[in-house]
Amino acid sequence: MEQKIINIAVIAHVDAGKSTLVDAFLNQSGVFRANEKVQEQVMDSNDQERERGITIYSKNCAIEYKDYKINIVDTPGHADFSSEVERIMKTVDTVILLVDSSEGPMPQTRFVLSKALELGLKPILLINKIDKKDQRATEVVDEVLELFMELDATEEQMEFKTLYGIAREGIVQHEVDHNGKDLSPLFETIIETTGHYPLEKAALTPQIQISSLAYDPFVGRLGIGRVFEGTIKEGQQVSISRNDGSVGKGKISNLYVYEGMKRVAVKEAQAGDIVVLAGMTDITIGDTICDP
Repeated sequence: MEQKIINIAVIAHVDAGKSTLVDAFLNQSGVFRANEKVQEQVMDSNDQERERGITIYSKNCAIEYKDYKINIVDTPGHADFSSEVERIMKTVDTVILLVDSSEGPMPQTRFVLSKALELGLKPILLINKIDKKDQRATEVVDEVLELFMELDATEEQMEFKTLYGIAREGIVQHEVDHNGKDLSPLFETIIETTGHYPLEKAALTPQIQISSLAYDPFVGRLGIGRVFEGTIKEGQQVSISRNDGSVGKGKISNLYVYEGMKRVAVKEAQAGDIVVLAGMTDITIGDTICDP
């Protein structure tokens, strides 16, 4: 069944509230059962992240909103992980730039934002923590505009949509002085800004670029990437086009997509979606999986 798919990334500096915003996305999309106990900052699953309170490895989750599937890619906020950020940016349709209402844009967001702008993405600005006593949201919007100019944003990118919120309470609103109730203004803005991935691309020959790797004790090495074209199926024979120009052969033994925080086995996945592939032991970042 063809599905309207949008992939987004949230970029922010440490402590801007990124993991809290992702928690709110998951909670308000009905991912968790009413009686399910949810730990805070569910995306920070790595032990080192919990200890340091930061997001290091990008991880994915997915939510359903109306008739859309929205894949959320959680990106590292630290410049140390810049190569990972660059790859992840290629898999998304838009970025939410999350900025603290009193601190304004911080140096750590500069690199990530520059990569998003270079790739032609049109960001959505979300000023967070507007309940702070020292919030200066209006000035912060001007500071972000200056940053966009410094990074040579196009005129279209400069006309970004601005929203205001309190991620901890799961509230986003169109104006600072509105009384928001939930995240629906953010969901609607994502759809309005990006539209869904073109459904007609599902009919083309398969093409997936591997943007990150994972490991599963049962099925081994996993390649994660976006299906840019075509439909990919479990059991399919594929070619692996490598960075050095060589072409190998492989078979997709297991195919997964994201539903909420879970990786779910599926028989096939279509263009636009982010998939996890098993069965190719030597797969690496940058490889393109395509039709033999």
